[in-house]
Amino acid sequence: MKDHLKYSGLTSDQVEASRKQHGQNMLKKQKSSGLWFILKAAAAEPMLMLLVAAAVIYFLMGSTQEAVIMLVAIGLVATISIIQESRTRRALVSLENFTSPAYRVLRDRVWTLLKSEALVVGDTVELGEGTLVPADAIVLSADDFSVNESILTGESMPVYKLAGSPPDPLFAGTQVTSGQAVCRITAVGGATRLARIGSSIASIPAAKSVLQVQIRRLVRDMAIIGAIIFVAVWAIRFARSGDLPGSLLGALTLAMSILPEEIPVAFTTFMALGAYRLMKEGIVVKQMQTVEALGSATVICTDKTGTLTENKMSLCGMFVLDGRELVTDFSSLSAGATQLLYHAALASEISPFDPMEAELHRVFGKTSPTGLPAYDGLTMLLGYPLEGKPPMMTHVWQGKENQRIIAVKGAPEALMNVCALSAKDRAALLDATGSFTSKGFRVLAVGKSDFQGTDFPESQQNLPFQPLGLVAFYDPPKAGIKQVLEAFYQAGVQVKILTGDNPVTTAYIARQIGLRDGEHIATGEQIMALDEQALLKEVGRITVFARMFPEAKLSVIRALKAQGEIVAMTGDGVNDGPALKAADIGIAMGRKGTEIARQASALILLNDDLGGMVTAIESGRRIYVNLRNAIRYIVAIHTPLILLVFLPLALNWTYPVIFDPVHIIFFELIMGPTCSIVYENEPARAGLLKEKPRPATSRLFGLRELAFSILQGVVIAAALILIYQIALSGGQTEDATRAMIFIGLISANIALTTTNRSYQGSLGESLKPGNKLIFYTLAINICLTVLIFLIPAVSGLFRLSMPDTGKVLFSIGCGMASVLWFGIYKLLMGTLRKPATASAC
Repeated sequence: MKDHLKYSGLTSDQVEASRKQHGQNMLKKQKSSGLWFILKAAAAEPMLMLLVAAAVIYFLMGSTQEAVIMLVAIGLVATISIIQESRTRRALVSLENFTSPAYRVLRDRVWTLLKSEALVVGDTVELGEGTLVPADAIVLSADDFSVNESILTGESMPVYKLAGSPPDPLFAGTQVTSGQAVCRITAVGGATRLARIGSSIASIPAAKSVLQVQIRRLVRDMAIIGAIIFVAVWAIRFARSGDLPGSLLGALTLAMSILPEEIPVAFTTFMALGAYRLMKEGIVVKQMQTVEALGSATVICTDKTGTLTENKMSLCGMFVLDGRELVTDFSSLSAGATQLLYHAALASEISPFDPMEAELHRVFGKTSPTGLPAYDGLTMLLGYPLEGKPPMMTHVWQGKENQRIIAVKGAPEALMNVCALSAKDRAALLDATGSFTSKGFRVLAVGKSDFQGTDFPESQQNLPFQPLGLVAFYDPPKAGIKQVLEAFYQAGVQVKILTGDNPVTTAYIARQIGLRDGEHIATGEQIMALDEQALLKEVGRITVFARMFPEAKLSVIRALKAQGEIVAMTGDGVNDGPALKAADIGIAMGRKGTEIARQASALILLNDDLGGMVTAIESGRRIYVNLRNAIRYIVAIHTPLILLVFLPLALNWTYPVIFDPVHIIFFELIMGPTCSIVYENEPARAGLLKEKPRPATSRLFGLRELAFSILQGVVIAAALILIYQIALSGGQTEDATRAMIFIGLISANIALTTTNRSYQGSLGESLKPGNKLIFYTLAINICLTVLIFLIPAVSGLFRLSMPDTGKVLFSIGCGMASVLWFGIYKLLMGTLRKPATASAC
């Protein structure tokens, strides 16, 4: 803006003084980070509570060694919880910092980009179309500047803001809908009007996703079953022995074996780290829940300009109505062509956001004899915003000699509807428009008005206009966009174009990029003319939606969702906000997207590359599949633990206490990292992106999958019972028998971790490279097991006595065999020949 030079902004010393006096530009939130809060969260973990209870009972029984080992276990569990929580929080903080908006601020006479949190009272800030107002402020200068204040007033119509005496106020949280302005911050953080009335959008909790609800239900059901069995075991053992501490200890051991605490931890870890991985790929996921939705996307509705095309608008032609002149060489312009280009530049913003307006200013400056901008020596009296169906915009200027210039530009249909045209002129404009659009050019009509009054009409459409001609721009398709669309199609995702551009231009681009069924076209007006039932019937068939406006876009998104589609939508403008919010996955562009679009979206493509969505969809599917495998692993490995604790007590076996809390905690320390580190790091299986999207309403796994995981656990338990019987018949001591079962379960866990990496393919496929962490994790587990037996003090605490070599090999073989049958099962089911879908076993 021209007025920038008359502002100096704050100095560094003034900034520091203002921050000390008025504070930071941040709303007070309940603190949920830092070591203390992580420790508090870890202390509330159910497993930690059970360990504390076990330690207390051991102390009461006088078993000091066991009590100490429980305290050590408490420290280990707490440490793992803290590390895991810290890792997740760091990922989320990185995402939050990445999505925090930045503003142009004048400091020490230099314009610089700063996060909203860094703003202080007195700062001079530039605001443009599509940004959020970061703090309360006053307008110093404005150009066609309007703001949506519905967050405070409930009124959705934009309010125009002017510099003056007194200057118009701006309020934090409101949205700039048009133009640009320079403003001065008057209040920050808790002193803003938004904070005072308590309307912070950030305070509204996000709704739980379908997957979160399913996981909660599974954990709750297992906890209820665990509580019932806990009471039963305590009652049985107490009735037989009369030993209250001992019976409570046995019941606590069972409760620890049942509690699936790894499941919610795995979910949070998978989603947070999945979002963090995507961020490193240039894809910012604002909410963790979006990660799980990515794999379900069935339709992507994409904008054309800047998404499918380069967004490099080149002025490639002009049609001057007076004289029917077609201009393609801009080195020497006629008087009519110069007038057309002059009015087109004056009908544009001074500091344009739109690339077509920037191109008009560039070409005029290049062709003008003086080299000065079109608005030099002029003052804008009034600016009508871009609006209408189709849209147009008008600027009213006044020169030094009080001459008035009224310039208008917009869709050719919009100007032809408001201009008094002869039949010949209308036909000439239509022919020229058709010629331009058939070549894929984007076309704007330009006109002027001779209105001389001072009482301007409320609507620009009521001004008397005369058309001057057309300007045409070419925006070529992006390189590689054909391959991106083909990847979507292979993934089972439909692609639809929603654009404000001309239907003919859009159809031309659609043919160039290989859009399927691109001949099925509808305009926004046609969409709005359909009743609800007709729209539901047609929305799936139509592929190109042209001349779209916000209400029409929103109708299409809602209709697709009503058809059961999971809709992803790209957008960049202010008017895309409602539809982005309504879509299952709103996608904003990081470079050309407005702040409003980014705020309304769930995902941001930093490089404006639609190909990033292919990566995001594959990542979403990978995360979902790996999470399923991790949870099925947890269910499978918990099953033998539960049975080996419950059955000996319930059936009064010769050795009724196979496992103590110390054994359970050791297995927990193995299972936690396995499911949350190894499985999360698992790469996508071959062909995953070519599978059909999973239904969003599908359960994490149904009864068949749950039963299969339990079956895996039951087979492992059967093998451990076999080991018990062999040991018993061989006259092994209790400690030696426990050691054989312990070794068998460790071996089964190693095999289960490996085979359950994939529910497809052979054992050889399960051993495929690509996840180094699995081998490191298993190696650590084996080393820890060996150390338990080699260190007498530790083996004494675990009550283990080393069996002979034959018994050790027998236990290892039984443990491995109890799992490796799954590889044979996969071969028999033909999974190598017929890959299953993500929801299959």
